[in-house]
Amino acid sequence: MTPVPLSPRRVTRNARLLPALALVLATTALTGCSALSRDDTNQGGSTDGTSAVDAYGGNPFAARGQTLVGSPRLPAAARQATADGRDDDAARLERLAEVPTGIWLTPEKYPAGEVGPYVSAVVAGTEGRTVPVFVVYGFPDRDCTGGFSAGGLDADSYLPWVDEIAAAAGSGSATVLEPDALASTDSCGGEDRLDLLASAVDSLDAAGVTTYVDAGHSHWVDAQRTAELLERVGVEDVRGFSTNVANYQPLDAEQQWAARVSDLVGGAHYVIDTSRDGDPVDGTVGQPVDDWCNPPDRSLGETPGFVDDGPALDALLWVKPPAESDGTCHGGPPAGDVWIDRALALATAAGW
Repeated sequence: MTPVPLSPRRVTRNARLLPALALVLATTALTGCSALSRDDTNQGGSTDGTSAVDAYGGNPFAARGQTLVGSPRLPAAARQATADGRDDDAARLERLAEVPTGIWLTPEKYPAGEVGPYVSAVVAGTEGRTVPVFVVYGFPDRDCTGGFSAGGLDADSYLPWVDEIAAAAGSGSATVLEPDALASTDSCGGEDRLDLLASAVDSLDAAGVTTYVDAGHSHWVDAQRTAELLERVGVEDVRGFSTNVANYQPLDAEQQWAARVSDLVGGAHYVIDTSRDGDPVDGTVGQPVDDWCNPPDRSLGETPGFVDDGPALDALLWVKPPAESDGTCHGGPPAGDVWIDRALALATAAGW
């Protein structure tokens, strides 16, 4: 497995002026992704029903890379670090700001009627040159096994919200669908949960969106059961599945588990979140990670890149922005809030 770096293309936008999205394009030093600038949120494609997989010959990231929507908090913190004489910290924050991450869509931030225009604006900003990775995160009883990101929509409101995202995202975009929802099935929701998730898969598939159904991670549900759940929601109709989203499991273990799941579901493709799965500084290299909420002694993982020498692995992605908290644990702010000290700790531990 040899990841090819993604080269970002930056788009600066004013989120409050979606109808008149202002775009400022800049080429970065990376290769293979695209970048967008954001106001602590993330924000892509045509809607002709043709899948991105068909249009770009398989791996959606190989031809265009990934869109970057950056948080203004990171450049602002970098400027402050420079003013304080902390040049190393400033360099780390500037580098973090240039790495593409997932564009998280929640109904709390982007409710019905607003999420579609937001997604459309992001898609338009890419000009078809890169693939925005939207993370759809509004499932009923969301985070039912963790609680720090609890919320989501009711069952009647959920599918119309997903339909709005699907129509706006279209075939030039990718989605990671509902982190943890599938893996939580046996703990909360059962068959009703699977039916609703299957309907969301159908909606995204009908719009041509390259879709990765989130499958949990290697230290949660075993591969056989995960494969059964993925088949139940129709993974065979979309690109595949995602693993390790917002988690910290070692890459080798994740790759082995995901490859096994892929084999069990007929060779479905997958992406792995490597944003925070780097070698820990406490010496427990390669061991499963039990603490998923801002655990200490962690480090950044491999930066995003597509993989062209593996039969099923499409890319290593930073689905979870590593500068954002997992929740109010280990001194962290609420889930999703930018936490500069944490970002610096992860980057420093990774040798940045």
